[in-house]
Amino acid sequence: MRNVDSKTITEVVKRLALDANCDLGESFIDILRKKIKEEKSNIGKNVLEQIIENDEIARTEKAPMCQDTGLVVCFVELGYDVHIEGDLYEAINQGVREAYEEGFFRKSVVRHPLDRKNTQDNTPAIVHVTLVAGNQIKITLAPKGGGSENMSLVKMLTPAEGIEGIKKLVLHTIFYAGGKPCPPLIVGIGIGGNLEKSALIAKEAILRDIEDENQDPILAKLEKEILDEINQLGVGPMGFGGSTTALAVKINVYPCHIASLPVAINLQCHASRHKTEVI
Repeated sequence: MRNVDSKTITEVVKRLALDANCDLGESFIDILRKKIKEEKSNIGKNVLEQIIENDEIARTEKAPMCQDTGLVVCFVELGYDVHIEGDLYEAINQGVREAYEEGFFRKSVVRHPLDRKNTQDNTPAIVHVTLVAGNQIKITLAPKGGGSENMSLVKMLTPAEGIEGIKKLVLHTIFYAGGKPCPPLIVGIGIGGNLEKSALIAKEAILRDIEDENQDPILAKLEKEILDEINQLGVGPMGFGGSTTALAVKINVYPCHIASLPVAINLQCHASRHKTEVI
């Protein structure tokens, strides 16, 4: 059994939150540069250029790339052979508090969805814990902005609606969202499970590497087809029109009930912020 002090978790979460809000990473910016060459609209090209300029300033100046520094979502893979000395959830929230204070990040969390009083420190985070083999802790932290999250949804389709029903739902959602989720988007789709499981795997889907390829050939084909169809909608960068509405479509699946076809769509804006560290 390996002991890990909760203060170590706080330090890691703080570091990840500071980094994620300010630095998308060079590989992601390279993809945006590539999309400028492919974009058919002059306005769309200009918007992509401004997004890149903004992201480069954020990285250089250690400033948030967006005024909405998000509700922090934290995925923890906790090894069976790890004993945490202290409270895991409090350790994560303390890391968030310290990062949002030190980074001068906007505090975007209200303590109650109806009285709307701000918690003043961007806590609590949303924490998902999975038990895995080994003696390590893997933490993936994603500050999720409200604009793209507001345009996300879960719908219980019938099995008869099938692939065409899934495509129709995704295209309808993105077309009518327009510029509200700040495209170009990463589109996470969760298919299967039940209502809450589909939403969770859709969230996990947007954390996949933007350039990875689905190992399931059915899903790899569907991801490409949906991405091509999304980029024919004409929404374009920030909703100003163009051929770059989405950068990637990522689909995760899970077994489900014979009578159900749950589908969740989690939209991620162009500020695709998430960082991972292993303790």
